[in-house]
Amino acid sequence: MDVTGDASENFVIGVDYGTLSGRAVVVRVRDGMELGSAVHEYPHAVVTGALPKDTAGDDGARLPGEWALQVPNDYREVLRKAVPGAVAGAGIDPAAVVGIATDFTACTMVPVKADGTPLNELPGYANRPHAYVKLWRHHAAQGQADRINKLAAERGEDWLPRYGGLISSEWEFAKGLQLLEEDPEAYAEMDHWVEAADWIVWQLCGRYVRNACTAGYKGIYQDGRYPSEDFLAALNPDFKDFVSSKLEHTIGRLGDAAGTLTAEAAAWTGLPEGIAVAVGNVDAHVTAPAAKAVDSGQLVAIMGTSTCHVMNGAELREVPGMCGAVDGGIVPGLWGYEAGQSGV
Repeated sequence: MDVTGDASENFVIGVDYGTLSGRAVVVRVRDGMELGSAVHEYPHAVVTGALPKDTAGDDGARLPGEWALQVPNDYREVLRKAVPGAVAGAGIDPAAVVGIATDFTACTMVPVKADGTPLNELPGYANRPHAYVKLWRHHAAQGQADRINKLAAERGEDWLPRYGGLISSEWEFAKGLQLLEEDPEAYAEMDHWVEAADWIVWQLCGRYVRNACTAGYKGIYQDGRYPSEDFLAALNPDFKDFVSSKLEHTIGRLGDAAGTLTAEAAAWTGLPEGIAVAVGNVDAHVTAPAAKAVDSGQLVAIMGTSTCHVMNGAELREVPGMCGAVDGGIVPGLWGYEAGQSGV
């Protein structure tokens, strides 16, 4: 049976960026049928112990314990390999693809220049650990996270209860503060501190749009604002303008288009230039709409390299131990709740 249908059929591509690989799937728009998929394993996997010699040189810098990095070009390779592979496997005409959407492990952070170039790709930065992607399970910023939590509790910051009373070492502010304090030169060179979920969308459409999910759950964005400059300066005077100079950016609503596929990304993927590119999202949180479980009170449990439990609710509740309660964090119009995230 020909599952691709007639020539008028349209298709979309989904790309899931995990901890060790990226997976692409072809979906028929008419009924959601999955027609083909492909997997590309990251050549550098998770970087621990030392930086890879093929990117950093023969004397790849040694990494302390609790470090977990990745090489950003591995993510581009998923677009070059897995997307065409999935299209070929589905047996469809790539000209019939009308959109592409991505999800990503979070909180995975990329330090970049104003044009999106990762710091590790700059001359002189290939052997500097802080120039690479900090994967979600990079836990070397625990000392910074402890200070954030202690200060926030002492000051009674109103955003802290939204995260169950605890900001994780995995999240944007702790990792950013570690970068500042351990490699201030790299911190100064960085123009944007970008979630990988948003960086890959930037690579696809040429526009940097910050997604609402990671801004809320990982970036302490609550009630339309981030932690204050006064709070950040109390952590470290040089961290005062972290939000305004490195982090803050236009936030895109989940489900919207961030832009359209550039000519360069079209060449990588084999897809038509100009098709829609969706705003980025987190791998766990996209599962709720995929499972058709977005109504208030419906809980979805996701199990992988971490475990996440997500649920929508009509009202805000501040629950001890939660990983976050975010307005529109899963779908617009409802409060998204997240718990779990144990390393498995």
